[in-house]
Amino acid sequence: MILVFGGTTEGRKAVKALEEAGSLYYYSTKGTEQEVVLHHGIRVTGAMDEMKMITFCQSHDIQLIIDAAHPFAEELHETIAKVAPFLQIPAIRFERLFYPHDDSSITWCTDLDDAISRIKVKRLFATTGVKSIAKLKVLEQKGVEVFYRILERKESLDMADIQNIDSSKLCFYHQDEDEHEIFSTISPDAILLKESGVSGGFAKKIKAAKDLGIRIYAIQRPKTSAVFQCVNGEYGLRRLVEKLLPAFYPLHSGLTTGTCATAAAIAATFQYLKKEQPDEVFVMLPNGESIPVQVGYGSDYAFVLKDSGDDPDVTNGLQICAKVGINETEGIVIKGGKGIGTITLPGFDYPPGEPAINKVPRAMIQQNLSAFGKNLEVTIFVPGGEEIAGRTFNPRLGIVGGISIVGVSGIIMPFSEEGFINSIRKCMEVAKASDCDTVVINSGAKSESYIRNHFPDLPPQVFVEYGNYIGETIKLAHEVGIHTVYLGIMLGKAVKLAEGHMDTHSKKVVMNKAFIADMAREARCPESVIERISQITLARELWKIIPSDKINTFSRVVISHCYKHCASLLPNGRLIILLIDENGRIYSDD
Repeated sequence: MILVFGGTTEGRKAVKALEEAGSLYYYSTKGTEQEVVLHHGIRVTGAMDEMKMITFCQSHDIQLIIDAAHPFAEELHETIAKVAPFLQIPAIRFERLFYPHDDSSITWCTDLDDAISRIKVKRLFATTGVKSIAKLKVLEQKGVEVFYRILERKESLDMADIQNIDSSKLCFYHQDEDEHEIFSTISPDAILLKESGVSGGFAKKIKAAKDLGIRIYAIQRPKTSAVFQCVNGEYGLRRLVEKLLPAFYPLHSGLTTGTCATAAAIAATFQYLKKEQPDEVFVMLPNGESIPVQVGYGSDYAFVLKDSGDDPDVTNGLQICAKVGINETEGIVIKGGKGIGTITLPGFDYPPGEPAINKVPRAMIQQNLSAFGKNLEVTIFVPGGEEIAGRTFNPRLGIVGGISIVGVSGIIMPFSEEGFINSIRKCMEVAKASDCDTVVINSGAKSESYIRNHFPDLPPQVFVEYGNYIGETIKLAHEVGIHTVYLGIMLGKAVKLAEGHMDTHSKKVVMNKAFIADMAREARCPESVIERISQITLARELWKIIPSDKINTFSRVVISHCYKHCASLLPNGRLIILLIDENGRIYSDD
């Protein structure tokens, strides 16, 4: 059981990550203002002191605390830092992404008192919240005209009223407001704000102030207690929960080959430039968050053991390796070594002849290594990659000699629908870039072997596997501009598609025997056949039940129903449906 303290953007992200588990958890906020949809979580409201938190955790069997509250909620942070060790349960701090503290145009202050002692202006705009008003009154007594930004709610208004603040000096916070307009209206000499992180709009305020020539005083966020294990994004949160509380998620996430290659490159650079061999390195993902990755070392290279989590990925357990050296040119050059495939067809991020290291992984490697400030040559290689590549999409994509280094988010979600659909998209793009105006889509190895025999002259890149995602695959064909789509389908999926189910996975839909019986009636099958249909277990039994003189008619009925649901997905093209029987015979209405 997990207890989350939220009420913030990070709280929402924590909810998103935890909801993926389908397991029960508690989401605690001080008030009721934040609207958040919980399907598996239970909302808890009201402040918790140390005793209340201990009692709640004990009575609800809490095994993990996640602190996703505001970075300046110091009292809550301190309470969790006391309760977690007392109850001997782990605590995670969901940090906001930091704004770089090396910006010399900002006057950085350790706390509010430090800021007050430094401020020497006539007109100040304070965005530090209603609770800071009491202390900032000192500046008013020194002749500073102070404007206060607060939340427009009763609690905040009452606190401002108690401090006898002139209402004309109040400015209310509204989400997505234009900071330039507000700062221009108030026209302060300086602003005072808290380092609330990227999600707190800190960078937007800084930019507006700089654009308008307004001096900036910023209060650094409080230091995080050593009690907490820290993450700064939803992927890192999920992976840490998987580690600390393995049973919470039925299936565990993994790392893309792109993340593994980046981690190996970072570790190899530490080894080459600094003669250091850390056990783990932090990799910045494309969304800006950083996650730790375990690394290992060879004599002159570093490696990561590919962790695919519970996703059925053939690259799981492979060594993704990197070797680093200095290059003569400016910047970071990335090369492919043994076990990395070579692109031979158009349609990829890079032209034929380039190593199959996609755009996002290359950008990750370059961004993560830029911190070392050197011109580097990075060679990614994978022992055994050439052998494994035969079990991937690479042969049909025209990638030879090894695997691809891929990944968009940097993380593999188990049995990821998004990942499979992205693979389908890439196959479509390669087919289109190869000047193929026709694709033949099929559900898998068996149907493809039959349908390839039907089209012996077509190149391999036009055969695209849809798995269960028939609707999505046809839509993708339309998006990339494919004119003709042959849909090869076996009867088990066809009877589901005929009823309008574009995703035919058995977890989402089962065959409807009553609907199949209706199609048999439409094909004028005798009533004895209709009765036998109610007894079938698998759709392929229909090939034996339907009389031989009705097979062609029944096939056309099934195809017509499938076409009715699919045709609109390819509005500018031609869709031909090929129904395949158990022996590879193909029926078509074309």
